[in-house]
Amino acid sequence: MSGLWQWVVMLDLNEGTIAVRLARSAIIAHLSGSVAETGDLPDVFREMRGVFVTLHKDGDLRGCIGYPEPVMALVDAVLNSAVSAAVRDFRFPPVRYEEMAEITVEITILTPPTKINAKPRDLPGHIEIGRHGLIVRKGIHQGLLLPQVAEEWGFDAEEFLSQTCVKAGLFPDAWLAGNGGGDVAVYSFEGQIFTETEPGGDIVEKS
Repeated sequence: MSGLWQWVVMLDLNEGTIAVRLARSAIIAHLSGSVAETGDLPDVFREMRGVFVTLHKDGDLRGCIGYPEPVMALVDAVLNSAVSAAVRDFRFPPVRYEEMAEITVEITILTPPTKINAKPRDLPGHIEIGRHGLIVRKGIHQGLLLPQVAEEWGFDAEEFLSQTCVKAGLFPDAWLAGNGGGDVAVYSFEGQIFTETEPGGDIVEKS
């Protein structure tokens, strides 16, 4: 993987495994009224990183929350995002303790978002499906979709832009009034994805 990752140290599989296990333990600890133990962690967990934790149950989304910007150490971002994905995603009822046996945990480590400096109609040409995630911002409105979303839903670049606008609470074509002088800003980022193959199972890195 290249691109934006040339400026950021990627995690290896062992570090990604630790991150996913840490997210699961944080959720279970919160649901059982205890505190997750982090133990000794690799140095990368002290670096400021953006991260999202995504929960799936029976193949369906069960929660997804995170930090698009590197505003805190990776360990704290993982712990906070994991608990929030489980109990603070307003789209879903809070996860119950018993459900964790049916939920797979996925973590996406983000590169810092970079504004796409292009005329609105040229924006799709700067987006690589499967590699780039998107953030759309306008005033207090912000929407983010992770890189894997476009592939999972079969979006092309224009539809990906439109769906990110909808996520921000804007009209689907709001990006057309974007970076070429309008007040809608579009940012791209890349993500390194680690996920359980089954609830509590082995961890793999998605390409």
